[in-house]
Amino acid sequence: MELFQRILFAIVLGTVGWLIYRRIKLIRDTIRLGQPEDRTDRPSERLGTMLRVAFGQKKMFDRPLVGILHFILYAGFLLINIEVLEIILDGLSGQHRMFAPFFGTVYHYLIDFFEFLAVAVLVVCVIFLIRRNIVRVDRLQAERHRELIGFPSVDGNLILIFEIVLMLAILTMNAADTVLQDMNSAHYTPTGDYMFSQFLKPLFAGWSEGGLIALERGAWWFHILGILGFALYVTHSKHLHIALAFPNTYFARLAPRGKMENMPAITKEVKLMLGMDTATDAPPTEGGSDIPERFGAKDVMDLHWKNLMDAYSCTECGRCTANCPANITGKLLSPRKIMMDTRDRLEDLGRNMQANGGKVVEDGKALLGDYILVEEIMACTTCTACVEACPVLINPLDIILQLRRYKIMDEAQAPGSWNMMFQNMETSQAPWKFSPGDRFNWANNLK
Repeated sequence: MELFQRILFAIVLGTVGWLIYRRIKLIRDTIRLGQPEDRTDRPSERLGTMLRVAFGQKKMFDRPLVGILHFILYAGFLLINIEVLEIILDGLSGQHRMFAPFFGTVYHYLIDFFEFLAVAVLVVCVIFLIRRNIVRVDRLQAERHRELIGFPSVDGNLILIFEIVLMLAILTMNAADTVLQDMNSAHYTPTGDYMFSQFLKPLFAGWSEGGLIALERGAWWFHILGILGFALYVTHSKHLHIALAFPNTYFARLAPRGKMENMPAITKEVKLMLGMDTATDAPPTEGGSDIPERFGAKDVMDLHWKNLMDAYSCTECGRCTANCPANITGKLLSPRKIMMDTRDRLEDLGRNMQANGGKVVEDGKALLGDYILVEEIMACTTCTACVEACPVLINPLDIILQLRRYKIMDEAQAPGSWNMMFQNMETSQAPWKFSPGDRFNWANNLK
């Protein structure tokens, strides 16, 4: 029976590992659909940014209470899963608590620490469920934000419930284990009672040894299968940011967040018109032509790969949308929806690639129009509030600007008032239609 369990565990572990590998490979391939962009400069500064923002949760502490709770949930769950290494080795070897003899009394304190974290995570998950469903924080409500309708709302609650159940499984497993130790049951290494699971022991008083073994083994299997299932589920969920927050913050733009990057082809054209030296400008685009195939972005393939990583890294927390002045005043724009729509487009292209041997086959759709509406991107004021608010340094504005450039420069579909402004800037070097020489007349009567 023990050999059968070891073989079964190895099969489950291998199957889940293969499924996770396939999913990660697909995400990598869809991110690679984006345009190349070098983000390898200033490595020490990038590493510092990653440690502060991703590991240290720096931006979460803009709201101290929520920041502390989120850090407990994030760090606690990661540290608890260090114990998974022992569980996996136990499952493959057929042993039980194989690290206990090596660590001695230290092992007991380690399990106490893990139990403390488990209870802390459980409490924080309950608080977050209350915030979502009873306090009903506005930015997390589907009736207020259409992008949360359906799976996103379920996902947010499901993952919290899932973590609560996993933490309860740990405590149940440890409680049943220590009761069996008290009974001197074979195979159960004596370690003593643990910090929190000891309070569950009275629930199992009077149980038979066979019943306790079934409970302990059931909780063991439930916990490890839950962890493996969680790892696979995360790759399909917004909680992928647990892993992607690290590379996403490392490769974040180091320039000031409000800086808008000029299009190299347009910059070169302007310099040529002004007679300026262009010898140091960017090399010609692929094919030897200085004219790009498309101005701006119509689909995800026109965006940079970092924009696509941003989409997969989105936490759907809604801080960007909550701080967006256009959204606050009732406009259709939601920066969170921009990122979610970009990810939805990538997911559709991923299925396209899977069905066509790794190649993208034209499906008649595009990011702009089929996923993101023109009305949304035109409502943006480019104030960068969304960029400043994001806890993992995502830049929705960059995607909005590239889509808007395509609509205006490639399709020549700018609003009439914008065209007038463009003309004034070209002829008068200002948005207003008056002579540059009269620009400071307003100051003549100032004392």
